Amino acid sequence: MPTASPFSSKAARAAYIERRLAELYPETPIPLSHTDAYTLLVAVVLSAQCTDVRVNKVTPSLWARALTPESMSRLPVAEVQAIIRPCGLAPQKARAIVELSRLLVERHGGQVPRSFEELEALPGVGHKTASVIMAQVFGEPAFPVDTHIHRLARRWRLSNGRSVEQTERDLKRLFPREHWRQLHLRMIYYGRQHCTARGCDGKVCEICRTLFPGRTASPKPAVPPGKRT
Repeated sequence: MPTASPFSSKAARAAYIERRLAELYPETPIPLSHTDAYTLLVAVVLSAQCTDVRVNKVTPSLWARALTPESMSRLPVAEVQAIIRPCGLAPQKARAIVELSRLLVERHGGQVPRSFEELEALPGVGHKTASVIMAQVFGEPAFPVDTHIHRLARRWRLSNGRSVEQTERDLKRLFPREHWRQLHLRMIYYGRQHCTARGCDGKVCEICRTLFPGRTASPKPAVPPGKRT
């Protein structure tokens, strides 16, 4: 009889993945350059459908013009749009950044709020963005799911991958709450460096080979409906 795979269960795969990612990425710096909660919030808004590398090239010019909600709220939308154009979706992002800055001043005393409800009420801030802020700024248990994590969760058969909402729920059930913050970043690093959309089809990278040594076909990544930011 064939020997059963040691990774036949989700729990076994999750335990191995968490251990291996911790070995590969003992440190988990936030890849978006920022100086405080506000600049991280703006950077995450800019990162929608844009690489962190490009965002980090653009934000110094933006911070040179406005580094606080008060100063940003006074900038013309057209000026912000011109600066952030390389990030894509510039008209929408510029309006959101100026308006969320104004609301931070009017409603929150110029401070980034500490609740999902208040964050998600800001223009341009969806559940994923709010999760990043809650986890990385305030240390709250949150598991932001971006395209890298969504893809990996499906390839590693941790989730059926039908939606980012379902992927988030599945991952939260599999991993301890106290590990969500670092694991989210570790999965992003690994997805960018090793298990990329084009570089690995579920059979090439180290973790895929280890979990599924006999895999001959990879599940096609689902397209998340209504991508959240």
